[in-house]
Formats: sequence, C-alpha cells, structure tokens
Amino acid sequence: MHGFIGPAFRQISIFKFFTMRDIQNERDYRNITLDKVGIKNLRYPIKVLDRKNGYQHTVASINMYVDLPHRNKGTHMSRFVEILHLFRPEVSLKNISDVLEQMKKHLNAASAHIEVTFPYFIEKKAPVSDSPGLMDYTCRFQGYSDPEGKVDLVSEVIVPISSVCPCSKEISDSGAHNQRGEVSVATRFKKFIWMEDMITLVEQSASCDVYSVLKRVDEKRVTEKSFANPKFVEDIVRDIAKKLKEDENITWFSVSAENFESIHNHSAFAYMTSG
Repeated sequence: MHGFIGPAFRQISIFKFFTMRDIQNERDYRNITLDKVGIKNLRYPIKVLDRKNGYQHTVASINMYVDLPHRNKGTHMSRFVEILHLFRPEVSLKNISDVLEQMKKHLNAASAHIEVTFPYFIEKKAPVSDSPGLMDYTCRFQGYSDPEGKVDLVSEVIVPISSVCPCSKEISDSGAHNQRGEVSVATRFKKFIWMEDMITLVEQSASCDVYSVLKRVDEKRVTEKSFANPKFVEDIVRDIAKKLKEDENITWFSVSAENFESIHNHSAFAYMTSG
C-alpha cells in the first residue's frame, strides 16, 4: 500500500537508529596521540563588546580543537558546533573559558583550543573635514585550556597603517617612497583590554593611520603628516613594544609589522616578542 509505513517497519527503523555504529568511539591501535582535532574556518555570527555602542554584531571564522588520546579513533565533529550554539550570539573573551570547559566536557578531552577571528568596525572621521567612514580591523581571540584546567587567553588586533621610508626621504632630492602596511599586536593581560585601545596604540606608532574616507583637505593633511614622520618597520615595532612594556596590565606581547613595499617586489618585515 503506497504511502503507508507499518508499525513493524517503524520498529526496524528505530532499532537501526539506536544501533548505528559509532566509529569515532572505536579503538585505534596505532598508539598515536593527536594534539589537535576539530573543525576549522566555521563562519558563525557573534556579538562582541563595543566600547562606544555596547555591543557589535559581526561574523567570525572559528577554529575549535581538542586533543585525541591514542586509543580513540576520532572525535565527534558535530558537537563543536552544538557547543557554540549554547553560547550564541555572544562569543567573546568574557566566556571563552566557559566554551573551552564545555568542549572538554562534551568531547571527553584533556585540553581544548579555540580561535575566533572577526572583522571589527569603528567609525572614524577624516582628520580635517570630519567626514565619517567605517574602518574595519581584523581581531582575534585565542583560548587554550590545559589538562589541569588552567586557561590561557590571547587577544590580537591587525591594523592597517601607512609608512614613509626614512632612507628614501634622506637620499632623495624630492619625495620618498611610501606604502600601506599591516601591524599585528597580540597580548596577554591581567585585566580586560579594549580592542580600541590597542588599535589606537598601533595607529599612533605609524607614519600615519589609514582612513576609509578622505577629502582633498584630508589627503593633504595625511600626506604631510606621513612625510614629516618617516618610519622603518623596525621603528614601528620598537615604538609599539616600548609602550606595551610600560603598561603594567600587559603580561606578554608580540608585535609584527609588514610593509607592502611600493618600489620592491617583496615586503619589509619586523617582529618581536616579550618572551
């Protein structure tokens, strides 16, 4: 009889569902422990703290991993997404520790990692005309919970900047080569740090900061500011590091600067970590 599923068939289907083979939980005999297994590049809507507006909605790319003991064949990948859904929409530094503990609990793991990368938007006015525009900055939260339950948190901002080469300015009869660059600052800290503060620190350490909207009067201002303040990538990294070392709230940091050179077919790069 078409369209009719009898009681006996339904019982067989239910029985098959509850007796489905769980390969992930089966024994593995290669005796090799894996440091990280999980999901990568999951796009997920999140809500993060915004100093001016309270909160900001954005879309993150999320990586989630746990360790895998040598005896287990695999982990349950769908559980990572289910755990994220428990905390939706707010996934931030405030609750990353809770997310990590849920990962360890629901995946029977000793350690857990999470990396949350997202665009963060700040309204920024042009320096002379005050024309408003939105600047986007790449931000990242990283968390790790070890087998003893100790949690390590790192906050990172990636900031576009502009720079003028001091050597080019010194040796040229007129002008100097300039370029856009990118600075990354990662920090560990005692108390919460606003992303806006780290972004401002970076922008103040460049030859000039970058804007999304510039009128002619603004272009004149930023060009003159840049040429009056030439900097190598080495200068930018050292200036930022000096400020971070003076901040008692910062317990560890790393800084990198990359200039996308305008007269070379390569980038200039500098990096340092506080150890």
